[in-house]
Amino acid sequence: MGELFTQIKDNILFILACTACLAVTVVVAWLCQRFLIREKRKVSVARRCAFIGIFSAISAVLMVFEVPVFFAPGFYKLDFSELPVLLCSFALGPVAGVTAEALKVILKILLKGTSTAFVGDFANFMVGVMLVLPASVIYGCTGRTRRSAAWGLAAGALLMTVFGSFFNAIYLLPKFADLYGMPLDSIIAMGSEVNSSINSVSTLVLFAVAPLNLLKSAAVSIVTLLLYPSLERLLHIRK
Repeated sequence: MGELFTQIKDNILFILACTACLAVTVVVAWLCQRFLIREKRKVSVARRCAFIGIFSAISAVLMVFEVPVFFAPGFYKLDFSELPVLLCSFALGPVAGVTAEALKVILKILLKGTSTAFVGDFANFMVGVMLVLPASVIYGCTGRTRRSAAWGLAAGALLMTVFGSFFNAIYLLPKFADLYGMPLDSIIAMGSEVNSSINSVSTLVLFAVAPLNLLKSAAVSIVTLLLYPSLERLLHIRK
């Protein structure tokens, strides 16, 4: 009975942590959009909601199609779900980007469920926000040029890689082991099977998590730079 109560308490605390992180990211995005981005996009509420819904749905579908990578254990996979979210945030601002990121994860859970006790889904949201938020803020407050987009995406990729590495090491991996009922040593052993240099949490993060986040952020950033100018004209979004 005591173990059951402990599990319930841990699950409740995890849900509260997810809710708090979502609230903080939305507030930060709103503050950035309100005070840093001077040129506001003239988009009606109905069109804004429609765009966010469309981009979120596309992202959720892309999130379902995950690709294993040779340098990381099987529970770390590459997906391109941040691409539509980045396009949405460039078009409509950081608040829309954070909203689309959250809706993407919720829709993916409804479509596919979770295989990581929701820890992986929470990680996907938090790490994705670290790419989307700085990229959209820098792009929006420095003239909305291809150069400012490149600088924003570079900053986002760096923050995503660094934050994702520390977040996995300090919180996500221990929490995954706790909620999923898997010893942390077993998770590290899965990494060792792929790369013999992985023998601890720090080496798992260094040789698996960081390269994966860097690869993902670089790939979606390049495609965003190629696609966004055409998409902006297609959507008829005005300053």
